[in-house]
Amino acid sequence: MRTQGTSTPQTQAVDRVTNIPVEPRSEFVVKVQDINDNEPKFLDGPYLAGVPEMSPLGTMVVQVAATDADDPTYGNSARVVYSIIHGQPYFSVEPKTGVIRTALPNMDRETRDQYVLVIQAKDMVGQMGGLSGTTSVTVTLTDVNDNPPRFTHKNYQYTVPESLPVQSVVAKIRAADEDIGSNAEMDYRIMDGDGPGMFNITTDENTQDGVIILLKPLDFETKSSFFLRIEATNRNIDSNFLSAGPFSDTTSVRVTVDDVNEPPVFSTPLGKMVVSEDARVGTSIGRVSAHDPDTSNNAIRYSIDRNTDLERFFNVDALSGVISTAKPLDREANLIHNLTVFAIDSRKFTCIALITVQDINDNAPVFAIDYETILCENAMPGQVIQTVSAVDKDELLSGHRFYFALAAPVAGNLNFTLRDNKDNTASVLTKRGGFRRREQPVYRLPVLIVDSGSPALSSTNTLFVRVCDCDSDSVALSCGAVAYTATGLSTGALVAILGCIITLLVMVLLIVTMRRRRKEPLILEEERDIRENIVRYDDEGGGEEDTEAFDMVTLRNLNVIRDPGVRRDVTPDTPTFFHYSSSARPAYKSLPDNVVFREFIWERLKDADVDPSAPPYDSLQTYAFEGSGSVAESLSSLESLSTDSDQNYDYLSNWGPRFKKLADMYGNSDGATVFS
Repeated sequence: MRTQGTSTPQTQAVDRVTNIPVEPRSEFVVKVQDINDNEPKFLDGPYLAGVPEMSPLGTMVVQVAATDADDPTYGNSARVVYSIIHGQPYFSVEPKTGVIRTALPNMDRETRDQYVLVIQAKDMVGQMGGLSGTTSVTVTLTDVNDNPPRFTHKNYQYTVPESLPVQSVVAKIRAADEDIGSNAEMDYRIMDGDGPGMFNITTDENTQDGVIILLKPLDFETKSSFFLRIEATNRNIDSNFLSAGPFSDTTSVRVTVDDVNEPPVFSTPLGKMVVSEDARVGTSIGRVSAHDPDTSNNAIRYSIDRNTDLERFFNVDALSGVISTAKPLDREANLIHNLTVFAIDSRKFTCIALITVQDINDNAPVFAIDYETILCENAMPGQVIQTVSAVDKDELLSGHRFYFALAAPVAGNLNFTLRDNKDNTASVLTKRGGFRRREQPVYRLPVLIVDSGSPALSSTNTLFVRVCDCDSDSVALSCGAVAYTATGLSTGALVAILGCIITLLVMVLLIVTMRRRRKEPLILEEERDIRENIVRYDDEGGGEEDTEAFDMVTLRNLNVIRDPGVRRDVTPDTPTFFHYSSSARPAYKSLPDNVVFREFIWERLKDADVDPSAPPYDSLQTYAFEGSGSVAESLSSLESLSTDSDQNYDYLSNWGPRFKKLADMYGNSDGATVFS
């Protein structure tokens, strides 16, 4: 490998012993000769290039270049020639320059749009023994507008309903163009056809489709089909290829209209009608009319949408469409009625009927407001105390004119007069002075108001005039009746009423006091319900363990010597009529506990039986409640055993241990068994 072309070394002869030069220095030139040891290289490869399709023969595509590291001045080691290894016969390369050119004319992109070439560079001028290097060149044919648009069909047919809305898409057609990009862009137009102005065609910029749009409503009954001739033309035409023919194409489009059952059509969508306020029920107001646009011409029936006539003031004849009144009308309540009328065959269509009610003079005039008229006691004769006006619900074409006067009953009164101001107002004036509240606090003045209608109507309105105490500026201080005037009840009447009330209260207090002092009878009346006592003593005694039904202290203090005339457990209102002698009382202290309780209860039962004035508190408190669901009957001492009783209590022995003591006391056995 040659790294340096030449070198200049120096030499000199020297004595070996003395090391002294024996001659001057000499220079030698050494030249290195190059050999072919480097192959050509494409430093910019691989290459990408493009050439328009249909280019003429020899059109330059791209130039390639290879470099060789050998010495170009010595021999042929660095002299490179180019050749095409792959890519024939479409392209060629110039051997010395490396320029690639087209080798065939009119190469069509639509047939093949890309080629891959292999280019070789060989040194030694391509001779045997030279070194070589290769690179690839990708050649793309770019598009030119060399293909016109073409419709795939010469005739198209589409069907649309006649109800298709305006601006809707009727159809899409497309002319095919083998070019791409801007070379495939095209415009569409309707060249001729029937129904001018019915359709339009535009280009979809994304797909290059021709979009046919409806411009006017369709009507099957008027025209059932349309014929259109449509042309598609390229936008960007290359003049080099005009000889290939026109860059446009035409086709025929037939649009057929399908019949649709259309709703009835009213002759006028808004019908305005006028009716008088005093029209009788059944009066015809007007007529709505509709027709069926279909060829079938179906029968049409009419009806009113009752949501627009909730009170059913109007009717419509189902066949003729005549609208008539169904109720008396009142302009003051409803001036305008906005009705929706349906026309129905197999479908439904609507029409608006606007009915205006004409006014008649059917309302009398009245006061404009509720007046509060104040009359000062110091008012002078001829003073205006109130100005009144009127309103009328009617609306006369010439406007209202009201007339005012005092009603006949007070027309000649000595207190007030009325002056018509001729401007739909009237003034109330005093005829005298010296009005006094204590004499009359309020005056009622009937005012007659008449309108100017035909016929004229009138009404009487009452004006209330209150007499007031006023200051010097006629500002009311107090109005109405004076407190001490005799306009209400007299003092004597009030005193009499008060005396009656006091008497009644005294009588009620006396009755209550007497009832409290009266003694309650000890024997229940026949009409009194015995169940009342059962409810009142709703408690089942617990025997010896019951400490709530009665006071157990009495039974526990058995050693106390008791007075036979005193009940320790209760305090009767009346002393008993039955008394035991001291000797007859059993000695409780010497008896067992169970015998003591039994004797105590037996003693109280006998007291209740023979003493009509003492209620049997012990027995009632202890045994008056049978309990929920008890099979036993009442154990109240009101029905207890007496000397002349023939009731049998033997069944108590079958009730179990809880009733054993009662069975012993009331059982039909000898006396010895009771106290055993």
